[in-house]
Amino acid sequence: MKEELIEKKVSFSETVMTEMVMPNYTNPLNNLMGGHLLKWMDTVAAVCAGKHAESHVVTASVDNVSFKSSIPNGDVVTLKARVTRAFKTSLEVYVEVFAANMKGLENRRCNDAYFTMVAVDENTLKPHLVPPIIPLSAEEQDKYESALRRRQLRLIMAGRMKPEEATELKRIFV
Repeated sequence: MKEELIEKKVSFSETVMTEMVMPNYTNPLNNLMGGHLLKWMDTVAAVCAGKHAESHVVTASVDNVSFKSSIPNGDVVTLKARVTRAFKTSLEVYVEVFAANMKGLENRRCNDAYFTMVAVDENTLKPHLVPPIIPLSAEEQDKYESALRRRQLRLIMAGRMKPEEATELKRIFV
């Protein structure tokens, strides 16, 4: 465990990863297979969370993933990840996926998802505390504030929280 947890800006751990869709990543329709995209998303989320936590991390959950548009063979995929909120031992990481042709044209947003990563000790694999984040921009602040509602929904869906205990979610409906 770290001696002192110092707040970090969102920009400290922002991570960008670029991949090219090759034939071995495609389905019979010549488009990127969803499993490969999920692997890339998980990788960029782990790198981002690991930088923030300054430790190894494991994936605890992935929120709803919808494939908004296909990504054909030969396109360049850019994945952008940033921590939206740090809880006690877990971090929520927002991942956005963009694709463009090799010339950088036809750039489009294809996907996004929230990943929950847990910081673990590399020897014991037990969770440990993570530093809080400092949201600076209005967008960062919005994602930071709404992260608690997303977390409560995840915990309810996993059976780890009773719906009546989800105070932040109640505020939406009252």
